[in-house]
Amino acid sequence: MAFGIGINSSGADAGSVRGTQKRIGCQCWFTSTGKVMPLMLKIQDENGEIQTIREITVHSQEKKRYAGVPSIEYDCTIVLHDQSVRVWLIYYQSENRWVINLR
Repeated sequence: MAFGIGINSSGADAGSVRGTQKRIGCQCWFTSTGKVMPLMLKIQDENGEIQTIREITVHSQEKKRYAGVPSIEYDCTIVLHDQSVRVWLIYYQSENRWVINLR
Protein backbone atom coordinates (compact mmCIF):
# COMPACT_ATOMS: atom_id res chain seq x y z
CA MET A 1 0.00 0.00 0.00
CA ALA A 2 1.43 3.41 -0.99
CA PHE A 3 1.31 6.33 1.37
CA GLY A 4 2.53 8.98 -1.09
CA ILE A 5 6.21 8.52 -0.40
CA GLY A 6 8.21 9.82 -3.34
CA ILE A 7 5.28 11.33 -5.24
CA ASN A 8 6.19 14.88 -4.31
CA SER A 9 9.61 14.88 -6.00
CA SER A 10 9.39 18.33 -7.64
CA GLY A 11 10.96 20.10 -4.65
CA ALA A 12 9.72 22.46 -2.00
CA ASP A 13 7.49 25.36 -2.92
CA ALA A 14 8.20 28.87 -1.62
CA GLY A 15 4.50 29.64 -1.30
CA SER A 16 3.34 33.02 -2.55
CA VAL A 17 5.23 36.27 -3.02
CA ARG A 18 4.57 38.93 -0.39
CA GLY A 19 4.66 42.67 -0.93
CA THR A 20 3.76 44.88 -3.87
CA GLN A 21 4.70 43.56 -7.29
CA LYS A 22 5.05 45.59 -10.47
CA ARG A 23 5.91 44.34 -13.94
CA ILE A 24 9.19 45.70 -15.25
CA GLY A 25 11.40 45.56 -18.28
CA CYS A 26 14.86 44.22 -17.52
CA GLN A 27 18.02 44.18 -19.58
CA CYS A 28 20.15 41.29 -18.45
CA TRP A 29 23.36 39.50 -19.25
CA PHE A 30 23.55 35.73 -19.57
CA THR A 31 26.99 34.47 -18.57
CA SER A 32 28.78 31.61 -20.30
CA THR A 33 27.71 29.35 -17.42
CA GLY A 34 24.03 30.23 -17.84
CA LYS A 35 23.77 32.63 -14.90
CA VAL A 36 21.38 35.58 -15.39
CA MET A 37 22.56 39.02 -14.20
CA PRO A 38 20.19 42.05 -14.28
CA LEU A 39 21.89 45.16 -15.69
CA MET A 40 19.13 47.77 -16.12
CA LEU A 41 15.43 48.12 -15.26
CA LYS A 42 12.58 50.12 -16.73
CA ILE A 43 9.59 50.71 -14.49
CA GLN A 44 6.47 52.82 -14.90
CA ASP A 45 5.96 55.30 -12.06
CA GLU A 46 2.66 56.49 -10.55
CA ASN A 47 2.52 59.34 -13.14
CA GLY A 48 2.74 56.87 -16.03
CA GLU A 49 6.30 57.86 -16.92
CA ILE A 50 8.97 55.24 -17.60
CA GLN A 51 11.91 55.41 -15.18
CA THR A 52 15.26 53.85 -16.10
CA ILE A 53 17.32 52.36 -13.28
CA ARG A 54 20.93 51.52 -14.04
CA GLU A 55 22.36 51.32 -10.51
CA ILE A 56 21.64 47.77 -9.36
CA THR A 57 23.60 45.92 -6.70
CA VAL A 58 22.74 42.21 -6.47
CA HIS A 59 23.35 40.86 -2.96
CA SER A 60 22.19 37.30 -3.60
CA GLN A 61 20.08 35.16 -5.88
CA GLU A 62 18.06 32.04 -5.22
CA LYS A 63 16.06 29.64 -7.37
CA LYS A 64 12.52 29.27 -6.04
CA ARG A 65 9.08 27.99 -6.98
CA TYR A 66 6.00 30.15 -6.35
CA ALA A 67 2.81 28.10 -6.72
CA GLY A 68 4.87 25.61 -8.71
CA VAL A 69 6.22 28.22 -11.16
CA PRO A 70 10.05 28.18 -11.38
CA SER A 71 11.68 31.52 -10.74
CA ILE A 72 14.93 33.19 -9.76
CA GLU A 73 14.71 35.75 -6.95
CA TYR A 74 17.36 38.47 -6.68
CA ASP A 75 17.88 40.38 -3.44
CA CYS A 76 19.04 43.83 -4.67
CA THR A 77 19.57 47.44 -3.82
CA ILE A 78 18.61 49.94 -6.52
CA VAL A 79 18.94 53.71 -6.68
CA LEU A 80 15.55 55.29 -7.36
CA HIS A 81 15.09 59.09 -7.18
CA ASP A 82 18.54 59.44 -5.56
CA GLN A 83 17.61 57.00 -2.76
CA SER A 84 18.86 53.48 -2.15
CA VAL A 85 15.94 51.06 -1.99
CA ARG A 86 16.08 47.35 -1.09
CA VAL A 87 13.99 45.33 -3.57
CA TRP A 88 13.55 41.81 -4.83
CA LEU A 89 13.65 41.20 -8.57
CA ILE A 90 11.91 38.03 -9.64
CA TYR A 91 12.42 36.37 -13.03
CA TYR A 92 9.67 33.88 -13.89
CA GLN A 93 11.51 31.53 -16.22
CA SER A 94 8.54 29.72 -17.78
CA GLU A 95 6.76 33.02 -18.51
CA ASN A 96 9.97 34.88 -19.46
CA ARG A 97 8.83 37.84 -17.36
CA TRP A 98 10.34 40.11 -14.70
CA VAL A 99 8.67 41.75 -11.70
CA ILE A 100 9.97 43.98 -8.93
CA ASN A 101 8.80 43.33 -5.40
CA LEU A 102 8.87 46.29 -3.01
CA ARG A 103 8.60 45.00 0.54
